[in-house]
Amino acid sequence: MDSQEYDEIIRQLVRIAAHQDTINEDLRTFNRQQIEINADVKTTLARVEMLLARMLRTDTNGQEA
Repeated sequence: MDSQEYDEIIRQLVRIAAHQDTINEDLRTFNRQQIEINADVKTTLARVEMLLARMLRTDTNGQEA
């Protein structure tokens, strides 16, 4: 392998590494957004569960308090 081929391989590896950095940053951004979405879903689920529990209470025998 001559030095020109070697240099070209090195340049290609540098391009690949730079592209991988971009992919990694995109994934970090996606993960941060997904964490926020998951928190919102958990909050919504807790509210729905609370409303269902209120609606399905059996201690009032279906009568308003």
